[in-house]
Amino acid sequence: MADSESTPTPRNRGVFVARSEIMDSDGVRRALWRMSHEILEQNRGLSGIVLIGLETGGVHLARKLAVNLLEIEGQEIPVGTLDVAFYRDDIGMRPVIPGNPTDLPFDLTSQIVVLVDDVLFTGRTIRAAMDAIVDFGRPAAVQLAVMIDRGHRELPIRPDYVGKNLPTRRDELVDVQETGVWLGHIESKES
Repeated sequence: MADSESTPTPRNRGVFVARSEIMDSDGVRRALWRMSHEILEQNRGLSGIVLIGLETGGVHLARKLAVNLLEIEGQEIPVGTLDVAFYRDDIGMRPVIPGNPTDLPFDLTSQIVVLVDDVLFTGRTIRAAMDAIVDFGRPAAVQLAVMIDRGHRELPIRPDYVGKNLPTRRDELVDVQETGVWLGHIESKES
């Protein structure tokens, strides 16, 4: 999904047009594999860890990290999904487009929560996610895993695990899929 914080044009009013490929499917796979090992190393195993994929871009990445961790450690890790649409601080400034319902079938109290998203930009989505997770318990710690960190932070938020740092212009968009990562822009449907 092309990151939604980067442009005032909502996704439903335009089409993402890729300008250049940043990573191919092998690059995405390798980055996820490396991030899986980093999560294990940083936390000295999987005890007490849960993964939460942010709707919509982080969900498939969280599930893939869980598959990798199962393959590496032979242990399943809980995975949930979180939609932060109603926790954002820009409600009223842009349309609220809820994704899929939040699904956290476990208590977050005393767990190490690894939030997973596709692109880190201003940090506002992650701030909203941190506000949301306290409604589901008090985690022991919150960590952040992102495929792309594109800079332009507006809040003091820094990822713990990064697939790739990608300096961008503010008007550019990043689209992350399992098949690759592309840099581009939104073209209006009227064009």
